[in-house]
Amino acid sequence: MGDGMEMKRVSAGKLRAIGHDAGRRVLRVEFDDGKVVEYAGVSQEAWRRLSTSASPWNHFRDNIEEEYATRRIK
Repeated sequence: MGDGMEMKRVSAGKLRAIGHDAGRRVLRVEFDDGKVVEYAGVSQEAWRRLSTSASPWNHFRDNIEEEYATRRIK
């Protein structure tokens, strides 16, 4: 995955790392089981809300998980 996306380490629920590519509007999420999934069409604002949330796992489940098209990459 050497595409230069900065991953932010988190330990919240099943989340272990999150990253966002503003140019491609892609959110990348790494889970505690090693699975990595990308969500398409995630805006800078949606990323900001997730990355600054006090409880990113709940925010992810409520606002991201069902809302965006996904692509599993690992």
